[in-house]
Amino acid sequence: MTEDAHGVVLLHGISRTARSFRKMQAALESAGFAALNQDYASRRKALDALAEDIHPSIQRFSDGVDGPVHFVCHSMGGLLARVYIARHRPKRLGYVVMLGTPNRGSEIADRLGHLMPYRAFFGPAGQQLGTQRDNVIEALFPPVDYPVGIIAGNRSIYPITSAFLPKPHDGRVSVANTELDGMADHIVIPTPHPWLVRNSVAIAQTIAFLRDGKFTPPVRNCAHGGA
Repeated sequence: MTEDAHGVVLLHGISRTARSFRKMQAALESAGFAALNQDYASRRKALDALAEDIHPSIQRFSDGVDGPVHFVCHSMGGLLARVYIARHRPKRLGYVVMLGTPNRGSEIADRLGHLMPYRAFFGPAGQQLGTQRDNVIEALFPPVDYPVGIIAGNRSIYPITSAFLPKPHDGRVSVANTELDGMADHIVIPTPHPWLVRNSVAIAQTIAFLRDGKFTPPVRNCAHGGA
């Protein structure tokens, strides 16, 4: 990486791996960013423990760039970024882009969180994703005081979970629950939850936000025309 490059930390969602962000990583690096595609054991630990797990590698990455350090996150990765920044805020924190992050919680976690198969598959972090947060969980997510751009999807490939979600949604998270108090910008694009990380419009809009702190207007207008 070049010394003056902007750094971008990529955080995948629950039950995914860093492989899901390969297309985004390649696009970011082609655009001149240095990228750390950070893997983590999303189903094995709670969010606070995961934040400690990823800290050493993010710290080393931050020390290797002179420019700001941004975060680009999918789904639960956005919540992990919020926890991480609250605990280990980089000295040169830049922008944060969240794709399909359940900032206000997941209605699916509300419905299924008490079931043993859900608990066994999604692990401790899965228990922290509901919309009803106790004081301990709420304390993990202090108000943001940094620029956050949010990209939500409004298409679904999941007929069963779609029944649990208010429209519009991406099959995993309702558009309303991706929103965050204090966010700098928010757009909706016609794609389902798992494809947000490799959608060409989402990738272009992510790069635009990392450069300018806002999304580009043409896509905003098209996106809000769909349901």
